[in-house]
Amino acid sequence: MNILVTGSNGQLGNEFQKIAQTDRKHVWYFTDVEDLDITNPTQLKHYINAENIEVCINCAAYTAVDKAEDEPEKAQLLNARAPAFLAEACKSADSLLVHFSTDYVFSGRHFKPYLEDDPVEPASSYAQSKADGERNIMLSGANFMIIRTSWLYSKTGNNFLKTMIRLGKEKESINVVADQVGTPTYAFDLAATILLMVENYNENSINQIYHYSNEGAISWYDFAKAIMDLEKLDCKVIPIESKDYPVKTVRPFYSVMNKARIKSTFNITVPYWRDSLKKCLEELNEHK
Repeated sequence: MNILVTGSNGQLGNEFQKIAQTDRKHVWYFTDVEDLDITNPTQLKHYINAENIEVCINCAAYTAVDKAEDEPEKAQLLNARAPAFLAEACKSADSLLVHFSTDYVFSGRHFKPYLEDDPVEPASSYAQSKADGERNIMLSGANFMIIRTSWLYSKTGNNFLKTMIRLGKEKESINVVADQVGTPTYAFDLAATILLMVENYNENSINQIYHYSNEGAISWYDFAKAIMDLEKLDCKVIPIESKDYPVKTVRPFYSVMNKARIKSTFNITVPYWRDSLKKCLEELNEHK
């Protein structure tokens, strides 16, 4: 297949680039904003048709959660309108669109794992833009798979893991919220799963939303504590409440997602969060 990955310089895009280095079955096309403007529908259609793209994996997104409160129009452009343009281009080329969304589309006020069909209740500009992107794709008439994920981390880019390692080396103690519960997602695990989905989809598995994160449910405090322990960093992690760590954007208090649909549809086993964290740290330390 001819596979296009947009936003290829981000965390997830980098993992697809890594997969492509050893993959001989597919022809991969990697673009970022300087190569392909996904907010330009004419340019998108031309590129997808000219390169005969069969699958478009959209890793491009506006991810500055707090900043989105100050520039909601930018979040809307990248997270809602651009996916609509991609869907339109994919529909005209009869291609499949794979798009990523977020646990933030849920209110986070419930205390059982969210199902794909549970109602979305976005509570911020960022969350609203991602929910609008989902809706635009579903209404487009294009063939799609939308994957909601959470707490993404990898050895590249800016993420919680790398921030904790840096702070763990610099400080004697750090405060981390302990009342927000979800699940980390190792970007490599997600990318490998997407490739499996792309290679095995059929008419029954497309035009669906899927949830994917690693297995387990933890707080940000637990995550930080595990990073310090595994990295043997002598930094004390102090649990605090969200109200003691004020930010512009409301974070979901509970955003664990039910993954039964993706596991049964594609017959996959999802790795446990701590096992994947160990793998990522090993890779990070190999490249020092």
